[in-house]
Amino acid sequence: MSDGWQTKLSELRVQIDAIDQDILRLLAQRAQVAEQVGQHKAATQAPVFRPEREAQVIARLRERNPGPLHGEHIETIFREIMSACRALEQRMFVAYLGPAGTFSEQAVFKHFGQSVELVPCATIDEVFRAVAAGTADFGVVPVENSTEGVVNRTLDLFLESPLLISGEIALPIHHNVLTQSGTMQGVQKVCAHQQALAQCNSWLNQHYPQLERVAVASNAEAARLASLDATVAGIAGEQAAARYNLQFVARHVQDDPHNRTRFAVIGQHQAEPSGQDHTSLILSVANKAGAVHALLAPLAKHQVSMTRFESRPARTGSWEYYFFMDIEGHQAQPQVQAALAELQQEAAYCKVLGSYPVKTLS
Repeated sequence: MSDGWQTKLSELRVQIDAIDQDILRLLAQRAQVAEQVGQHKAATQAPVFRPEREAQVIARLRERNPGPLHGEHIETIFREIMSACRALEQRMFVAYLGPAGTFSEQAVFKHFGQSVELVPCATIDEVFRAVAAGTADFGVVPVENSTEGVVNRTLDLFLESPLLISGEIALPIHHNVLTQSGTMQGVQKVCAHQQALAQCNSWLNQHYPQLERVAVASNAEAARLASLDATVAGIAGEQAAARYNLQFVARHVQDDPHNRTRFAVIGQHQAEPSGQDHTSLILSVANKAGAVHALLAPLAKHQVSMTRFESRPARTGSWEYYFFMDIEGHQAQPQVQAALAELQQEAAYCKVLGSYPVKTLS
């Protein structure tokens, strides 16, 4: 490298150092203001985490981003800034489907940032119980996968639980085959969560049809088992591979390259309107002709768009169904309020699960 280029590089590094110092000073100022906000919230017993407020901040920053950083990079940086400042107000506990290294853990960090206390749970039921009991402030649970559809246990628990949805996270799901050695030599079985096994079914049929497939509580648990037993291959994400010191046999083995999972954030508090929200609800109808059509008519009447509609057997043995619906807008908005009021009159059962900011896919 010539002396001229070396001099120029040194000058640029001096500029970066000076900018970093300015950033650090501004971060300190932001943190001091956040502490004052925390004192005000404590005095008024206001919730520390306001998902609608953070969604508005992120949306504004992405809209005003001058570049060259991409919008998702801006979101990641400021998500961590807000997370660290929020921790100065109060440490938050978030329950998720564990153990460490699961996609649920990744969803927690994507939504709340790294500055939270993790509460890993063995089952989705335990996540709901932890939040309901106050052991955790929030929980993160899988709701549906783009390949395999809804996570039935989560939907069943929404029927029983008083908890509310206050946020959503959409993650790209990339599955990898992991072993101690990075080969399949001596491997006798493949372990993964049952959803992951289904999402990789064609790939497994093509490459390892002879191996036993064992469903376990989570993909991270599959990785843990593989780390203990050379005869086991686990299907899991990159975080689990690093945590359990496993080697990659094959990467991105999911059958759908665009495989995604949607997670819901559950808690005790209802999010306020952010300006771009969804509302989730559960409905059932009387067993009569035209009942479902009548259920949907109020949405069209009040110009409320439906973004999701799933049916689930009521498990009563009488061929009754519950319908899980997502609609655009917040339940506090007049047109949504009017539509919900008419839906409650038409439906045999109607439960609003919560309104929450729409999550931008990334």
